[in-house]
Amino acid sequence: MSSLAELYQNVILEHNRSPRNYRAMEGAHRRAEGNNPLCGDSLTVWVKLDGEVISDVSFQGTGCAISRASASLMTAAVKGKSRQEAEEVFQRFHRMVTGRPGSADAETLGKLAVFSGVSGYPTRVKCASLPWHALKTALSPDHPTT
Repeated sequence: MSSLAELYQNVILEHNRSPRNYRAMEGAHRRAEGNNPLCGDSLTVWVKLDGEVISDVSFQGTGCAISRASASLMTAAVKGKSRQEAEEVFQRFHRMVTGRPGSADAETLGKLAVFSGVSGYPTRVKCASLPWHALKTALSPDHPTT
């Protein structure tokens, strides 16, 4: 295993063991659930907004190391960003994990680049993107507020 792949694996394992922002959130403005019936991953994402800015975001649920680590890193990546900025990060992340060409997406995603190897494992793409789809649903203007 290359040293970069080993580093990426260690980051994923660390975020799985000690996920950031892992808690139910009181007073959230938005909430959405994500489920992957194929593997059993299930989570809830909570969001507090200050206008159009994500002032707080958290998650709770069960799942594999990739889905938990993705949710953990996602919450850190979007906190303090506007809805539009979070959508842009989602799009770059999704292009990266699905292996679709983007303008150097892995290089612009910071710590989220640890998921760049997921594109080679189609069943893991769903694990990595599950929390992101839940966040996107929670932020959707059509989604009911909590």
